[in-house]
Amino acid sequence: MGAIQIELDQDLVGILEELHRPAKQAARELIVLELYREGELSSGKAAQLLGLEREDFIRQASAKGIPYFQLQGEELRRELDVSKKF
Repeated sequence: MGAIQIELDQDLVGILEELHRPAKQAARELIVLELYREGELSSGKAAQLLGLEREDFIRQASAKGIPYFQLQGEELRRELDVSKKF
């Protein structure tokens, strides 16, 4: 695995310390959540990257306001039509 170094403002480091959230862990989580929100990662891959079960990741993302279903327009209509058949 590649490693990079990122400089963080001392104020941000202080906030993370007060919240008892290690900076490395917080950064990894936020990057994975954002990539998932943008549709760049599947829920399964995101869960794997964070060392979580898929269902736990979906719950965690949902708690942070990231919906599991992100369908829009025609894609949403197709999914609804299919679900009505069952």
